[in-house]
Amino acid sequence: MEALPLDNDLRFEPVTPERWDDFETVFGPQGGFYNCWCVALRLPHAVRTKMAADERKAHMRERIKAGPPPGILCYADGAPVAWVQVGPRHDVPQFNSPRTVSRPLEEGDVHDPSIWAVSCFFLLPKLRGKGMGHRLLAGAVDHARRQGARLLEACPIDHVKQSKSVTLCVGSTAVFEAAGFETIARRKDGRPLMRLELRA
Repeated sequence: MEALPLDNDLRFEPVTPERWDDFETVFGPQGGFYNCWCVALRLPHAVRTKMAADERKAHMRERIKAGPPPGILCYADGAPVAWVQVGPRHDVPQFNSPRTVSRPLEEGDVHDPSIWAVSCFFLLPKLRGKGMGHRLLAGAVDHARRQGARLLEACPIDHVKQSKSVTLCVGSTAVFEAAGFETIARRKDGRPLMRLELRA
């Protein structure tokens, strides 16, 4: 299958129960990297690793069914091609773990509904390594702003040896810098905690 031309118009939609089939299309039969189904930041490692792939899938389906939407789907020419996990920090518990590099700057930030996180990107293999990160992040920023978020945070990675590396599911620091995000903490080399102010 040929790659979609990147000059096509992209459309972003919140993932809702009605869009589950589109979410499933993006993740494919394996559920993304290592059958993740985007639950890595939602469940403790000890719990997640004991779950079968279909259990992870069911967990995410129930989360989407419960609402509000935990992220956005990207469409090109009407077809779902990518997913961005973006929402309030409290919705991704492992992003806030005291042991992680993405932990909040202030303890209260976890419970502030106006502080959001963009924590994961996943797109069809044919589109990887083609500069889509900038457009996906722009869609996430726009969604967070329209939903009333005050701050949007992320914990990307500085450099990887290959542009298609699995680790880039968290995004590239360069992409976030280009979008205006600023580093507010660095707990580990190569993994800055970054923030974009969306409103005063």
